[in-house]
Amino acid sequence: MTKRIVITGTDTGIGKTVFSAGLAGFLNGFYWKPVQSGLDGETDSEVVARLAGLPPGRVLPEVYRLKEPLSPHRSAELDGVAIDVARLSLPDLPGPIVIEGAGGLMVPLNRRTKFIDIFAQWRVPVILCARTKLGTINHTLLSIEALRVRSIPLVGIAFIGDEVADTQRTIVEFSGIRQLGRLPLLDPLTSETLREAMVAGFDLAAIAGGE
Repeated sequence: MTKRIVITGTDTGIGKTVFSAGLAGFLNGFYWKPVQSGLDGETDSEVVARLAGLPPGRVLPEVYRLKEPLSPHRSAELDGVAIDVARLSLPDLPGPIVIEGAGGLMVPLNRRTKFIDIFAQWRVPVILCARTKLGTINHTLLSIEALRVRSIPLVGIAFIGDEVADTQRTIVEFSGIRQLGRLPLLDPLTSETLREAMVAGFDLAAIAGGE
C-alpha cells in the first residue's frame, strides 16, 4: 500500500506548508492539498512546487480552490460552493504522498464536518506541526488530545521556529508523543536551504520508514 502521511497543525500560518514541502521532497513522493482557501498570491500547492524539487505532476490539483483566505466552510459559502466531503477520498498513487490539511484540526469544511472528522475516517498517520512560541503548549496538548480521542495515529510532533528547549520538552513529557525534530525559520527560504534544514533537523529515515 502507498505510504501516506497527513500534515496538520496547531493553528494556521505556522509553517506546515514549508515542512510539507521539505518532507515531500525528501520522500520524492507526491503532495496533495485537498482544500485551498485563499487564491491571492502563491497557493500552498505552488509553494510546495517551488520548494520541494519534485518532478512535474507530483503536486496534485486541489479538489476545492476557494477565493477568500478564511476557514474553508466560510470561504466556500462566499463562493457559492458546498464542500462535499465524499470528494475528499484518498488518491491511490505509485509512491509516498504528503497530504496537508487547512489550518488546525478543528477547522470546519462545512456546517457539519471538521477536518479532524476526515482524518478520523482516513486513519492515516498524522504529523502535528507546532510553533515554538508562547502559547504552543496549550495548543499542542489540546490538538494531541483531540487526535487521541478519535484514535487517529500520531507519528510525532514537528516543531517550527527558534529552539525553545523547555517548551518542547514540556510538550513531549506531558503528551508522551515523540519530537520528530525542529525546522527553524529559514532566510533565505529556498529548496536548497529547506532540504539542508530538514536533513539536519529531523530523522527523516525514521519518518519515512515508520507508520
